[in-house]
Amino acid sequence: MLTGFDFDATVVGAGAVGLACGRALSKRGLTVLVLEKEGHIGQGVSSRNSEVIHGGLYYPSGSLKARFCVEGRRALYDFLASRKIDHRKCGKLVVATQEAEVERIEAIFEQATANGVEGLAHLTGAQARALEPELNAHAAILSPESGLFDSHGYMLALQGEIEDAGGSVVVSAPFGGAESRPGGGFTIRVGGEGAMEVSSRLLVTAPGLSAQAVAAAVEGYPAGDIPAAHFGKGVYFRLVGKAPFDRLIYPPPIPGALGTHYRKDLGGQAVFGPDLAYVETEDYSVDPAKAQVFAAYIRRFWPGLPDGALTPDYAGIRPKLHGPGEPQPDFQLHGVEHHGIEGLMALFGIESPGLTSSLAIGEAVAKTLTSPS
Repeated sequence: MLTGFDFDATVVGAGAVGLACGRALSKRGLTVLVLEKEGHIGQGVSSRNSEVIHGGLYYPSGSLKARFCVEGRRALYDFLASRKIDHRKCGKLVVATQEAEVERIEAIFEQATANGVEGLAHLTGAQARALEPELNAHAAILSPESGLFDSHGYMLALQGEIEDAGGSVVVSAPFGGAESRPGGGFTIRVGGEGAMEVSSRLLVTAPGLSAQAVAAAVEGYPAGDIPAAHFGKGVYFRLVGKAPFDRLIYPPPIPGALGTHYRKDLGGQAVFGPDLAYVETEDYSVDPAKAQVFAAYIRRFWPGLPDGALTPDYAGIRPKLHGPGEPQPDFQLHGVEHHGIEGLMALFGIESPGLTSSLAIGEAVAKTLTSPS
């Protein structure tokens, strides 16, 4: 479809969402360039998460998060199965550990039902313990559609489909800025050892934590359309010993996040996290002293946690659009109606459930940019 451009579309960021956008554009017959500043794909937000496939339980009715999570999850299972990427639909229990939490999980059930999540069930404490004998549960919700997957295998498959369609995914290629060209499209500066300029008819920015900085590097992008950026750090601890549960275990959410939860990863080991702490820089250290706080929280739903059984694992940072105590906003996909620049889609605040939602986000971006105006 090239008409005097090096590429039909350029995507900034080779995480799960950027690659899904590139794939969706490639499927429409466009030639696609994906730029990644790191030396490998998926080294940012996409590499430091829980690898959970979310059902779509929590998000406000009509929000992009609610819609994209359910649509993306359904598409993701099909994608993983058809390409033989490791995954497990293990199900999830949202647990009320005491009577005072029952009203909160009931509200989650009602929201999930409104969002079209399939197969939900109310469980008594006894029914929940029949599924997971070591669980402390006063009541629970079962979400059978929740699961786990190999996120890096998924991203490699997305990269492969872009390249099979004639596109390019280029690493160690930081985005240096873009200017609009007379008559439409963009001139894009690419840094790194092979610094160069390329022309592209369309531009998608999906670089996770650097979304605001990348948008600001697009000539003419209005500063008032760039939301404030906040770094939400979460750490994980791994269990030394046998995993106690087969299903995902989630207490009720905490303000601003889903809270510290349990998963048995695809290797069979138990991992707990993330928590939430706001930070100013990309600091991925894990303080071993946090194990005590984690242990106290975990024992609410797993009283049998042995002393000293938690070991520091890893940390991730989420690109949040809200600060401490502020309401959690929706995904933001800013097209021409936001910033006034034809052919540009800028993504902000793509945190959880962004990984689950990625295929749906990619389709929405591609549809918007390729539909007749």
